[in-house]
Amino acid sequence: MNSRNSANHFLLALVLMLGMPVTSPAQEQPAAVIDGSDNREFRSLDDDIQDLKQEVLALNRDLFILEEELLFPANTQVAVFVSMDVGTFFSLDSVQIKLDDKEVSNYLYTEREAKALLNGGVHRIYLGNLRTGKHELVAFFTGKGTHDRDYRRGASLQFEKGVGAKFVELKISDRQSKLQPEFVIEEWE
Repeated sequence: MNSRNSANHFLLALVLMLGMPVTSPAQEQPAAVIDGSDNREFRSLDDDIQDLKQEVLALNRDLFILEEELLFPANTQVAVFVSMDVGTFFSLDSVQIKLDDKEVSNYLYTEREAKALLNGGVHRIYLGNLRTGKHELVAFFTGKGTHDRDYRRGASLQFEKGVGAKFVELKISDRQSKLQPEFVIEEWE
């Protein structure tokens, strides 16, 4: 079991424990015997549990950030993003990415995700490590083109990975002059 699974299991167990009902001897007594001081104790205990839950959530977030920094250090990191503009001539179904002739990502978009891209969203489709030097990224886009026809196109980029993180964008836009979509891969500086 890796460290992320261990941490997740621990956090899940802690959250479940904190969510379990707490019983005390006062709860086992008849309602007439319980006075106002017991209610204050339970409210205080409930507040403490809520505070612990918030701390667990913050700890989980910090662990996730630490894990990402350890697994993908900035000097070897490469991230690939997908964006769309307009979408009149193309409706996105999926994107496949190959890096140096090795498939690293194959993502099938839901209708909701495709709409989010059309509304200006950007999707990080791949995050990984890459050594310095020359590399080739190839992306294949599948979807529906004009007249509801199946459409599959590719684009490629030869790039140099230096020291530091590398960010690449797969940009899908409409080419009005040819009435068809255009697929461009750009490096972010």
